Amino acid sequence: MDERSAAERSGPVPPLRMDALLSELQEHVERVRGGRDRVQTLLDAVMAIGSDLHLEDLLRRIVQSAVDLVDATYGALGVPGEEGVIRQFITVGMDDRTIAEIGHYPEGHGILGLLIREPHPLRLDDLGEHPESAGFPPGHPPMRTFLGAPVQVRGKVFGNLYLTDKRGGLPFDTDDEVVLQSLAAAAGVAIDNARMYDDSRHRERRLSASADMTRALLSGEPPEEILRSLADTVRQMTGSDLVTLARPVGRGQDLVVEAAAGRAADEVLGLALPATTLAAKVFTTGEPITSEALSDDSRGSGGSASVVRLGPAFFVPVGSTEKVRGVLQVANVPGRPPFSDATFDMVLTFADQAALVLELAEHRREAEQLTLLGDRDRIARDLHDQVIQRLFADGLTLQTVLGHVRDQPTAAERIERVVDDLDDTIKTIRSTIFGLQHRDRRQRSGGLRAQLLAVTDEAAQVLGFAPALRMTGLLDTDVPAGHADHLLAVLREALSNAARHAGATAVEVTAEASDRTLGLIVADNGCGIDPAATRRSGLANLRSRAEELGGTFHADRRDPSGTLLRWTVPLSADPSPTAGEHALTGG
Repeated sequence: MDERSAAERSGPVPPLRMDALLSELQEHVERVRGGRDRVQTLLDAVMAIGSDLHLEDLLRRIVQSAVDLVDATYGALGVPGEEGVIRQFITVGMDDRTIAEIGHYPEGHGILGLLIREPHPLRLDDLGEHPESAGFPPGHPPMRTFLGAPVQVRGKVFGNLYLTDKRGGLPFDTDDEVVLQSLAAAAGVAIDNARMYDDSRHRERRLSASADMTRALLSGEPPEEILRSLADTVRQMTGSDLVTLARPVGRGQDLVVEAAAGRAADEVLGLALPATTLAAKVFTTGEPITSEALSDDSRGSGGSASVVRLGPAFFVPVGSTEKVRGVLQVANVPGRPPFSDATFDMVLTFADQAALVLELAEHRREAEQLTLLGDRDRIARDLHDQVIQRLFADGLTLQTVLGHVRDQPTAAERIERVVDDLDDTIKTIRSTIFGLQHRDRRQRSGGLRAQLLAVTDEAAQVLGFAPALRMTGLLDTDVPAGHADHLLAVLREALSNAARHAGATAVEVTAEASDRTLGLIVADNGCGIDPAATRRSGLANLRSRAEELGGTFHADRRDPSGTLLRWTVPLSADPSPTAGEHALTGG
């Protein structure tokens, strides 16, 4: 009776309460199913990022996985560099137009800087209310909710994951934070694996490049070919846009780009690097330098970054601190990511090996020059002691015979013609002997390249700025002394005209020696040639020097302003050192 009464009193569950219970049960099932799906999604993301060994692709995949896992609108991975400044910033959720409107990626201020200084997970419902918030630059999309977590590799912070604006207008919750931390931990392992893979590839490339350079050295290739091969090899090793190798001119501190590979290589080859460039500073100190935006770097000016627009770059010395033999520049165009530490270390190690190869090449060239000097001395001695003396004796004999045939005009004329030919031959041989004996003496006292640098340095004091100098070809070896003297005089006159009349703010000088011609181009951005001017003695002097050597000279207006001087002469042997003297009068 009591049990029945209790059952009757309890009765069936009311419909409203039953609906609530069923709804609660369904929500619980959905949470369990959602948690299971989320765990599965996290595992899939971990497997995906763990299978990618290319570091740059891996970093972008990590950001995309984080956005998908927590249902965020925007995501980014910031990699800090020197002094806590973000040197690499990979984004997901922004199109190219939005990125272009922002103008530049963040440097590490505000909330992003806080995560760099304090690498701990951070979750915010409103970015603008945090005291560290620094606002957004013009063109940046509005963002409200925020979730960030550090990515650590072997106990050190590699970078930070930043996620904003959870879809649906909801704030990020504790589950989102846990999932992001789990992904960050897996990302650290994947990044470490990718780094080790990159290290192994770089080591393999370095060993292969060293073997190629050694083979080139042993095969007897000239140093110029070895330098060109070195630049090509470094560009292939690093995947960079431009690689240059600058070496000193003579015994001074002035540098010239002697080898270049990649984009705009022809434009920077032969370019003189003044002391204001970062390359010159590396050469002086023997310490590497890294730049995030080379063309905009305030630490240096001039060089290849003034000729072609360059972004991330680094410079390493070739050789030891006590004896730097050159400077390697590795650069990318703006917009490309900076170079990894593994790439930097690879080039730094390769530069040490390249220095040894260059040293051996220099020793071999010096030995060849000594052999050449010995051959020249022997040839000059033989020409003087044997050929000239014999010709001189033959000429005297003919002059004696000439006295016995004065009564025979035809025979006498023919003998005189032979004597004149012998005289011209002796003059030519004397000129050859003079060139053999003095060419290397001129090179040791300072080659044409060093003299060109000296002239432009002198002109800088009058112009108020340093002219850009570009030198190509074998200027120190293939240009006769007479041609070199004319070339230097023309350059002085051209720079003097630019300083006195042009009102220029920039001057570019190009000196080039090919197999058959010697050329000089001087271009400025001044007021140009005045068509009304009638007195142009300076230009007439330049034209006269060109015509004296059988060459040409042109002076034209540049567009939109300025003057272009082009002086070109053929290369020939040195003029005879003797003049106004009959060769047969002395031995």
